[in-house]
Amino acid sequence: LLGYRKQLNEASPVKISVNDLLVKAIASALQAVPAANAVWNGDSIRQYATADISVAVSTDGGLVTPVVRGVEKLGLVALATTTADLIVRARNGKLKQSEIEGGSFSISNMGMYGIREFSAILNPPQSGILAVGAATRQPIVIEGELAVGTVMTVTLSADHRVVDGALGAQWLQAFKTRIEHPLTILI
Repeated sequence: LLGYRKQLNEASPVKISVNDLLVKAIASALQAVPAANAVWNGDSIRQYATADISVAVSTDGGLVTPVVRGVEKLGLVALATTTADLIVRARNGKLKQSEIEGGSFSISNMGMYGIREFSAILNPPQSGILAVGAATRQPIVIEGELAVGTVMTVTLSADHRVVDGALGAQWLQAFKTRIEHPLTILI
């Protein structure tokens, strides 16, 4: 994923962040496992056709989660531009109420703070939030041989009324596939 990002940024007119790629991978995994792209309505489940992803933004006034709508339809440049705009306006207190409502899923990324792993709290009525830790160089085994690889820990918190353990595992597998094979994010 990091190598893919480097190649993208050599050609992109705007900077593509790791978080942008993660948001795109989340959306792609939600499209692959549509039952996970849902919210709890109190007595029923509402499934979404589009991947509307909330992005956790730290501000002086606390955490804000603006929603990037229709992520599955956005190219990476449009996604990066949209996300950057939402983050700037969130930090400046300029978001509209409609920009922080809705969505079925959130991402909270503390990798830039050097946090290796953490658990994130659900943003009701959303069904899931992915906590993303820092990518670190660690010993790994590849085909029986010891090597050094880059490892990133993610933790899924889910509302089990919507996304139970088996469905959560299916979604995590779809997400993992997209991170390990980043060209699949665009398919």
